[in-house]
Amino acid sequence: MSYIKFHKTFTLNGKSFESVEELLAFSKTISLDIVTFLRYWFDTTDFISVQTSGSTGKPSTIRLKKEHMINSALATGDYFDIHKETKALLCLSPNYIAGKMMLIRALVLGWQLDVVKSDSHPLKNIKKEYDFCAMVPLQLSNSLSKLHIIKKLIVGGGVVSNALLSKLQDISTEVYATYGMTETITHIAIKPLNILNEMSLRGGTTWQSHENNYSTLSNIKLSTDNRGCLIIDAPKLSDIKIITNDIVELISETEFKWLGRYDTIINSGGIKLIPEQIEKKLVEIISERFFVAGIPDEVLGEKLVLVIEDKNYPFNDEIATSRQKRIRNDKYIQNLKSQISNLKQLSKYEVPKEIYMVKKFIETETKKIQRQQTLGLVL
Repeated sequence: MSYIKFHKTFTLNGKSFESVEELLAFSKTISLDIVTFLRYWFDTTDFISVQTSGSTGKPSTIRLKKEHMINSALATGDYFDIHKETKALLCLSPNYIAGKMMLIRALVLGWQLDVVKSDSHPLKNIKKEYDFCAMVPLQLSNSLSKLHIIKKLIVGGGVVSNALLSKLQDISTEVYATYGMTETITHIAIKPLNILNEMSLRGGTTWQSHENNYSTLSNIKLSTDNRGCLIIDAPKLSDIKIITNDIVELISETEFKWLGRYDTIINSGGIKLIPEQIEKKLVEIISERFFVAGIPDEVLGEKLVLVIEDKNYPFNDEIATSRQKRIRNDKYIQNLKSQISNLKQLSKYEVPKEIYMVKKFIETETKKIQRQQTLGLVL
């Protein structure tokens, strides 16, 4: 049936298997999505068709070579020293590359993989301990009280806020941010997020919070194009160099600092603004989810605006009159404008010209904020 096999120590939800057919039959009892993916993985083609997330544009389907996916799994195993009989937890959807690669790592490296529902509280019913897991920031935020049951955790699919970052510092779990995308078969670079983790990697040196740089996995070299965007040369993961839209500060061929997205740059009156850098400054005074963006302006070309998610805006009270709502809203915005104007880190160009509130951000299925679609709610 297949030219690809699986490691002899691989288990799925505590069960080992003698054949691919036996594995497929069992996986059908766990998840239709998992068995569907495994059927493609074990067929005789040399590629897997996967869908990009659509966080920065329209989702598309691309082909990834199975050989490259195996290489990615091996590189992760070497980087984190997680090989056969690693106890791992899958709490991400197998419909996207992050979930698919957790399955492939388990198959290739011989992990003991357990599967739970891919919701926002993945550890709520977990009682056993695990060596390795992957989450998105929302799942991490909702799992802090039980995070100690996981030894090593990778976080992808979004930025970890300063508020969440501070809560990680006294947790024993080694937490890592990952940089990657569907085209790179998940992560190609890693950076530590908590103190214990950072000190263990750097021999006790001082931890530097978000200023840590990303370091690549093995056999990957980096460069930049004339836009300052990252170019990834990873011959074991892709037959071609991958040109990204990520603006970076390149430290070396294997290390970089992520600055923001080229396709979100705002040109306001001839001044180029990187939203992600402004957001890192605003996070000190805004606790809700938010982002900054540019909207058309007759004078400036583009005008910097701030969009905030507030589930209570306007507050959901049938008794309250529209006037009461307006007063509450105006007070909130005026107070926020005052705080922003007093934020010393912001240059005068980085102060938003307008503030908009929405009840709920539009997201992809993988919980990434769709900025342009959300902006459409307020324009």
